[in-house]
Amino acid sequence: MRVLLMAYGSRGDIEPMAGLAVRLRALGAEVRVCAPPDFAELLNGFGLPLVPLGPSVREMTTGAVTGAKPMPPQSMPQRAARVFASTYDSVAAVAEGFDAVVATGLIPAAAAARAVAEKLGLPYVFVSYFPTYLPSPHHPPLVWTRPHPADVTDNRALWDLNAEQMNELFREGINTHRASVGLPPVDDVRGHVFTDRPWLAADPTLGPWQEPADLDVVQTGAWIRPDDRPLPAELEAFLEAGAPPVYVGFGSMPVRDAEAVARAAVEAVRAQGRRVLLSRGWADLAVTGDQADCFAVGEVNQQALFGRVAAVVHHGGAGTTTTAARAGAPQVVVPQMADQPYWAGRVAELGIGAAHDGPTLTAESLSAALSTALTPATRARAATVAAEIRTDGATVAARLLLDTAGRQRPPA
Repeated sequence: MRVLLMAYGSRGDIEPMAGLAVRLRALGAEVRVCAPPDFAELLNGFGLPLVPLGPSVREMTTGAVTGAKPMPPQSMPQRAARVFASTYDSVAAVAEGFDAVVATGLIPAAAAARAVAEKLGLPYVFVSYFPTYLPSPHHPPLVWTRPHPADVTDNRALWDLNAEQMNELFREGINTHRASVGLPPVDDVRGHVFTDRPWLAADPTLGPWQEPADLDVVQTGAWIRPDDRPLPAELEAFLEAGAPPVYVGFGSMPVRDAEAVARAAVEAVRAQGRRVLLSRGWADLAVTGDQADCFAVGEVNQQALFGRVAAVVHHGGAGTTTTAARAGAPQVVVPQMADQPYWAGRVAELGIGAAHDGPTLTAESLSAALSTALTPATRARAATVAAEIRTDGATVAARLLLDTAGRQRPPA
């Protein structure tokens, strides 16, 4: 069995695919991953061949956030058409002989992956890593390029507007390229990409799917990549030198004025009487000067680290939220975009941490949030929830995928 995985996005889109890939290989499947070139080193570390998609996502997002490299002067439909075309070409070049395609990330890229699957007659699965990406009467859609109308509050009506907006942004570019490869046009872009039976790779405790709903959503649990790397010796020495520090990191989220953010974070953590562990990440957070109570770390095994910190301050990506929850570490989520406000809300609702009010932190605002996260009651609640987090999501998904592809494979 050969499975092609496509993820066009930040590290939070790629890590779960790596988790699924590892489990698929353990079950005897051959796996190929299509992803941005930023993640070649990550995937090569697991022996996963990478098919690079497009330019560096880190360069694009960092430039857009900091203003150092503005997006080219193209409309959203033009950019969508370009993403579809380049993704289709990259995926189609390697998809021959595969048995199934799994896709996530940007809508035009996922549409391209589905087009390749259609062309080759392969099963196609779309996966979301958080519930609110998928249409439901129980929650509104994400805000895209324009805010929801103030006079529309019904969730179904908002999802109808969401479908219209996706068609406006993506349909023309997608259909133009589909016609060029001999495929019929699609009327409903969102329904086409998501399908009637999307998968939800989120933990049922952290991100439950509510029923009844219009879609037949398959919730597998989160796809967690096994990680047994030891912590660096310098980090071990810092951890052993005092009380557990507060971890602060924003993963693959760049931030504007990273120096000010790092300075505010250090001040806030110190105000709570704690040491500081900064994760550089795509924000390039750094310790300034010689500060014995602060340490900066690069790429590190968060699964090994988070059980040894007092709290985790982060952007609210699905992977970081799940890893911190599994470790029983109290959290402060400073949401920047996309699914991150959802995870901030869930952390607060579950009582395992605090949701920071908005994406811009100050020393005062972060200190206030930490005062909630660092209480004994929050840590006790985090430990209780940790015991409920499932660890078999990638295995469930891998077995289901192999079973589905095996049943739909044409006879030899």
